[in-house]
Amino acid sequence: MAGIFKAYDIRGVFGKDLDADDAYKIGLAIASVIGRKPIAAGHDMRESYKDLFPKLVDGLTDGGADVYDVGLIETPMFNFAAVHLNTNGCVMVTASHNPAQYNGFKLCRKDAIPVSYDTGIAEIERIVKHETVESLKAEKKGNVTEFDIKEAYADHVKSFIKKISPLKIAVDAGNGMAGMTVPLVTKDLPLDIKPLFFKLDGSFPNHEANPLKPENLVDLQKKVLEENADFGVAFDGDADRVMFVDEKGDTISADLTGCLIAMEFLKNNPGEKILYDLRSSKILPEIVKEHGGISKMCRVGHAFIKRQLREENGIFASELSGHYYFRDNFFTDSALIAFFMIVNLVSSEKKPLSSLIKPLKKYYATGEINSRVSDPDSKMNEAEEAYGKGGTAYHLDGLSIDFGDWWFNIRKSNTEPVLRLNLEATSEKNMIHMRDDILKLIRR
Repeated sequence: MAGIFKAYDIRGVFGKDLDADDAYKIGLAIASVIGRKPIAAGHDMRESYKDLFPKLVDGLTDGGADVYDVGLIETPMFNFAAVHLNTNGCVMVTASHNPAQYNGFKLCRKDAIPVSYDTGIAEIERIVKHETVESLKAEKKGNVTEFDIKEAYADHVKSFIKKISPLKIAVDAGNGMAGMTVPLVTKDLPLDIKPLFFKLDGSFPNHEANPLKPENLVDLQKKVLEENADFGVAFDGDADRVMFVDEKGDTISADLTGCLIAMEFLKNNPGEKILYDLRSSKILPEIVKEHGGISKMCRVGHAFIKRQLREENGIFASELSGHYYFRDNFFTDSALIAFFMIVNLVSSEKKPLSSLIKPLKKYYATGEINSRVSDPDSKMNEAEEAYGKGGTAYHLDGLSIDFGDWWFNIRKSNTEPVLRLNLEATSEKNMIHMRDDILKLIRR
């Protein structure tokens, strides 16, 4: 089980890093850490859930927890389950956007508050590694009750819909959970959904269910053009992330989608706080200010963003990875709600999505560039020494330096000796020049 206990979840290669016996002991540990009041439990469509989920439930119940079995769900539904069923927390068997051989567990506490390494996963790791199974068993075994929350979840998501126009939308579910939930929430709506890969299949036979990789959007781009669709959307495996493609087949960066959703909220909610992760374009806080909102920068990672959104009582948060977070969704992320926010916008503006995005393309960004290095900390120190005197440096998440007409952030990976660079400039020429300059320093 070495290395499976990560910053935001528990995850590894099934049959190599974790197996059914591990799931049982992890279940016992979760019951101990989250508490023995009812815990909701569900799973996505990966084949290995058939081995992991029953043993997880056995571990939870042997640990004394009553389990509310919500069955086959997407990740945003597990947050909904924790609140809707008023449980002490929820655990889901999923490996998100990872390839087919992976599986693992996502966790939240009461009110859908996420469990990260610092707030519970480290303790679960300690228990799994150092406590015996017998010491973790409760005197009284918990009970299992099945719940079907799908229709209630669909009603909740659809509560974000305003008056919408008939639209033709290409949707790539990537053989993931959106193949179940998109039909559920769009039935009886004036939307002509053109589906791609809606059949649930955890082997991901068509392409990896990770819409951040450009090669995984090629099929969607073709579908948008073939169908003359108003726009396209691609979901990841557990349907908590989404990327958009305009009617021309061009991919829209998630921070620009975040701008559009922020504008939609601020139409009727001036003065509200909008959060954005520090990799996002400067256009986002500029747009928020222009539309009467207050912008707040936050560090990367769903656990951090959810916590800050709750603390700030923000109405919405956007993350460059395609996560979108909503106050009225228990301060958690939902790809489907983001989808409907764009449907609302395109319906009300009666303009092509490309024309709504065009004014936002003010800056030139590198996207995230990964570099494998032997000593990430040393390289970050070198970068601060080389560039720190020329701009404003801050350390919210790794190293960021803002020079006014360009900025960069480098931060460490949570799982490997990798530095991630994001850089943006007011001119393409300067962006390329500074990108190459910093990468030369990082990689030498």
